[in-house]
Amino acid sequence: MTESNFLHIPLLPLRGLIVFPGMVIHLDVGREKSIESLEKAMMNDQHIFLSAQKESAIEDPEKEDIQVVGSVAKVNQMLKLPNGTMRVLVEGLYRAEIKKFINAEKQFFVEINPLEDSHQKPTEEDALRRALLEQFEHYSKVSKKITKDTVATVMDIEDPSRFADIVASHIALKMSDKQDVLETRDVAKRLRKLLEIISNEQEVLELERKIGQRVKKSMEETQKEYYLREQMKAIQKELGEKDGRTGELQALREKLEEKALPERIQEVVEKELNRYERVPQSSAESSVIRNYIDWLLTLPWQEETEDNLNIHHAENVLNADHYGLEKVKERVLEYLAVQQLTNSLKGPILCLVGPPGVGKTSLARSVARAIDRHFVRISLGGVRDEAEIRGHRRTYVGAMPGRIIQGMKKAETINPVFLLDEIDKMSNDFRGDPSSAMLEVLDPEQNNTYSDHYLEETYDLSKVMFVATANNLATIPRPLLDRMEVISIAGYTELEKLNIAKQHLLTKQLKENGLKKGQLQIRDEALIKLIRVYTREAGVRGLERQLAAVCRKAAKIIVSSEKQRVVVTAKQLETILGKPIFRYGLMESENQIGAATGLAYTAAGGDILSIEVSLAKGKGKLTLTGKLGDVMKESAQAAFSYIRSRAAELKIEPDFHEKFDIHIHVPEGATPKDGPSAGITMATALISALTGRPVRKEVGMTGEITLRGRVLPIGGLKEKTLSAHRAGITTIIMPADNKKDLDDIPDSVREGLTFIPVDHLDTVLEYALLEENDESK
Repeated sequence: MTESNFLHIPLLPLRGLIVFPGMVIHLDVGREKSIESLEKAMMNDQHIFLSAQKESAIEDPEKEDIQVVGSVAKVNQMLKLPNGTMRVLVEGLYRAEIKKFINAEKQFFVEINPLEDSHQKPTEEDALRRALLEQFEHYSKVSKKITKDTVATVMDIEDPSRFADIVASHIALKMSDKQDVLETRDVAKRLRKLLEIISNEQEVLELERKIGQRVKKSMEETQKEYYLREQMKAIQKELGEKDGRTGELQALREKLEEKALPERIQEVVEKELNRYERVPQSSAESSVIRNYIDWLLTLPWQEETEDNLNIHHAENVLNADHYGLEKVKERVLEYLAVQQLTNSLKGPILCLVGPPGVGKTSLARSVARAIDRHFVRISLGGVRDEAEIRGHRRTYVGAMPGRIIQGMKKAETINPVFLLDEIDKMSNDFRGDPSSAMLEVLDPEQNNTYSDHYLEETYDLSKVMFVATANNLATIPRPLLDRMEVISIAGYTELEKLNIAKQHLLTKQLKENGLKKGQLQIRDEALIKLIRVYTREAGVRGLERQLAAVCRKAAKIIVSSEKQRVVVTAKQLETILGKPIFRYGLMESENQIGAATGLAYTAAGGDILSIEVSLAKGKGKLTLTGKLGDVMKESAQAAFSYIRSRAAELKIEPDFHEKFDIHIHVPEGATPKDGPSAGITMATALISALTGRPVRKEVGMTGEITLRGRVLPIGGLKEKTLSAHRAGITTIIMPADNKKDLDDIPDSVREGLTFIPVDHLDTVLEYALLEENDESK
């Protein structure tokens, strides 16, 4: 046939299939146009043009979707199947190319030009045919998909062109390779292409065989799924693919593009992703790198919430959540005011110090709510490993960042309110000193470049508002304490507890116990009694538990007796809660010789302390009882020495210490007592006993004494004053240096008391002692 010999012929587009000249194959045809083309071909000379679609997914192809080069084939058989499709047997005749598409509504029709083979060197073609035959024989043995009959048939073909086409039809090729072979008119070139393709296929099949053997050896009797997974891993390893992590790496890279990271962190993540791509999945390092990438991508680096700088809003939130605690609230409002003016303030580092139950943790949560920041809390109680704070090196198995970085991940922003709970409970051992690791975290000048051992990259903590809580400042190392702004929450006064119970605790317990607001009423006098004799604490946890007990009793009464309202008075409280648990001190009913009333400050607030002195004939032995601590014993010794040095001025026999044994006792001997503020009380009680002058019953006193009789300042004046007021004392003798603390005392308490500031014991005696046998004053 000549190239100018154009033919008009029906077209049958093939999906995922190419028919070579000399190839006989069954086809199933289902598309309407394709069936029409077949019927048209059967009506003429049974010839049809077979050409592959470029994309097999296209249902209704246009001319640009069909390959130009195809094969002219003869339809030998045609059978209509029950499902409407046609099964045909076709035989490829010769190559041809489409010159023109002829529009036809019902079937495809084209004008084609037959393509003749090109022969350059017959001897080279023969040599290539022999080489290809040898490779094909070897391929058939490895493939196991080609029968011996097929090999025998191929061996009998002498024509190099037809031989090449038949070989191409029997080996597994990509559609692009098959089309390339079909379009190659030069027979020698076609043979060379097939020789190259079949050589590569042989290598792949050989590798498959080796992989199958390797997997089979490594497995014993495992499930089929495990076998397939192992085989897949082995295949990917031999082919040098990415350990099945292509999708995973793509997802990580997309996350990296979406995440706003600093430039240096971006570079680190990209470098680690490249490492992760190269490291085998079975390697232990693979999981280490993956965890590291996850941490870098999930940590907040630049995400920041906008502060609500409205001072009035913050004040309302703090007041709604907590009664009292004015100093802390004032400090937060100051921070907001300065930030509003400067817009570039570093996060403050506050340390709330106070007894358990005073609301330190809940206050930090309220601060976060007041300024619209995220809140995160970590507990440092019992932390004794430095790695808990700074993180582990990535060389360790199970390494992870420290608690600070973990907290920042939970916070999801770089400016949360970060609560370091129980910072005084950290301790150290052979694993390091975690409190030293906290120095960088809590230093405003350093924490913008905080270094975690796991991250190995600096992290900015300067915008974090750190709030630490502690029960005892004495156990916090000085360098760490120096970095924080300490705000003491000494505990709640009786008046504050009353308001907290009414405004917060009772409302909460009513809700938790299923009571409505009007179903239970607790009178104020009942609440005060509950606070005084059923709880003894600086905070309000015990108070809340007792209120919960009252609510449960009320709920039982309402359900069992169908009462709609329960009113609790002070008299009924004992019926509901049982006998009082605690007692509070009351002032003496009459003036006493050798007994003075001191004011004490305990973890549960203030209390009064009665100090008694008795004299007996002896040789000057000084006995101290009442479970006194070392500081309190030293105060007694100082008072004793002062009295000996001033015996003449005090009208005491100079040799009293040789004639009398002196016994000082502080009642409630089972309760440990310590502190310097009982110094003037002990001295007054001693002088009263030695001189016979009574101590005024309405006077309470507090202050430390020196050997020269000077009165030094003390702490806890507010709590001591409240206990004195509760006990009925009307006059309080206090150190002159404590006058500044009077502002902290509520006006309602201060109005009923007389405060006498003193700086020397002589002044104390002037106000505290009556003249001998004088009871009229």
